[in-house]
Amino acid sequence: MARPLLLTLALLVAPAVLGQGRHSARDLAAACASCHGTDGASVQGMPYLAGQSRAYIVERMLEFKSGKRPSTVMQQIARGYTDEQIEALAAYFSAQKTR
Repeated sequence: MARPLLLTLALLVAPAVLGQGRHSARDLAAACASCHGTDGASVQGMPYLAGQSRAYIVERMLEFKSGKRPSTVMQQIARGYTDEQIEALAAYFSAQKTR
């Protein structure tokens, strides 16, 4: 029951964060926390982003954005990011320590 609520919150927060001009990668990553955990350290079975390679994260996000990689949620979220923001997110998450 909490997961749908968190998902709805993420969908509401992401556009608000993205639509307010230039933000740090950490600010952008905050919208990912409800599903992927704080700093990308998922504890709920979602993909673990912390410590993943930058190239891997960029590739997956661009696949979601283009629709090449199907998803019920990530396609919509990824379309809200510019390529520059995707690069910033990938750099941020790849720099995080795995737990």
